[in-house]
This record gives sequence, structure tokens and C-alpha cells, in this order.
Amino acid sequence: MSAELAVTEVIAERFQALQREVGADVTIVVATKYVPCSEMDRLLAAGIDVVGENRLQNLQEKQDHWRDRFSWHFIGHLQSRKADEVSRRVELVHSLDSVRAAQRLSVPALVQVNLAGEESKSGVAPADLDTFLDEVTAAGVEIRGLTTMPPLAARPEDSAPYFARLASLAASRRLPYLSMGTSQDYQVAVSEGATHIRIGSALFAA
Repeated sequence: MSAELAVTEVIAERFQALQREVGADVTIVVATKYVPCSEMDRLLAAGIDVVGENRLQNLQEKQDHWRDRFSWHFIGHLQSRKADEVSRRVELVHSLDSVRAAQRLSVPALVQVNLAGEESKSGVAPADLDTFLDEVTAAGVEIRGLTTMPPLAARPEDSAPYFARLASLAASRRLPYLSMGTSQDYQVAVSEGATHIRIGSALFAA
């Protein structure tokens, strides 16, 4: 067996195990930030169909090559000047936190909420969420749910209160999608109601 085939089989086994673990109701968005365009075929061979990109430049390169062989999501910070182009390339944006970006967006989105008030992270403050939702809805954007990145924690379970709060915010506003949880804490996120998880190192780590 070649080394490349062995790597593909490992990714496939991990992905299938992850699917069984989280269940059919959870969408696994595979974060491909560190996957070169030339190696995206491994993901196809592994059965992966939904991928998330952080940067428009990488999204353009990969989608121009692979086109509709994947469902494309945008999971990085959305700059208003790039929202038009992102809209043309993805089916869902996970990181809307700007009215200016919303005014140029033409695909469904999730609003990013900064639950801990961290200055280093983007997102709408919980106290401003209703006003923000009104403004972006008025701009014509279909808001399907919320997303968050909790503070860096020593233990996955430390993220549970943040995931629970996001779930409560979404439920009270009848928003069905919850994008939360990464390779480090996806199990906790799923237990708190995540509908989408963003997975990278859990699939690709050596």
C-alpha cells in the first residue's frame, strides 16, 4: 500500500468514526485551512463532502479546481469588502458579525456571538444580538443560526457553559442552526445541541 493511500484510509476511518459518534443530525464541516488544493482529492476519497475555508484566497483556488464536488462553507472572519465574492462561492457563512458585510451578502449566514467579550475575537455581544439580527434581516440576509468560539480552555468541559448559552440564545429566537465545537471540544458541543461542528486536527493529525 502506498503512503498516500494509507493516509487517505486513515482519514476515511477517522471521518466514519466521527460520523457514527455525532450522528446523522450533525453536519461535520471539515476545516481545510491546512489542506493544499492538490490534496483535496484525499477528502473526496474519504467520503467528505462539506468543507469550510477560512480565507477567500484559498477558497477561490480550491473551488475553481474542485467546484461542486464539495459543499463549500466559509468559516473565517468575513470582511465586508470580500462578502460579494464569498457569496458567489459558498452555501453558508458561519461568521457574520458586521452589518456592512450583511449588506453585500446573498447567501444564508450564521451570526457569530462573542459570548466572553474577548477583544481578540470577532463577534456580536449578546446584549446587541437582537438589534444586530434586526439590522441584518432588514438587509435581506437569511439568518439560520448562531456560532461561537469559546475562550481557550484547559479541559473541553470548560466550554460547556458557553455552548449552553449559545443554544439558549438561538432557541429563544427560533434559530435552528448552532455551529460550535472544534476538534478539541466537539463532543461537549454536540451534547449541548450543536448542529454543525468544525473539524480539522481530529482528522488530519499524524
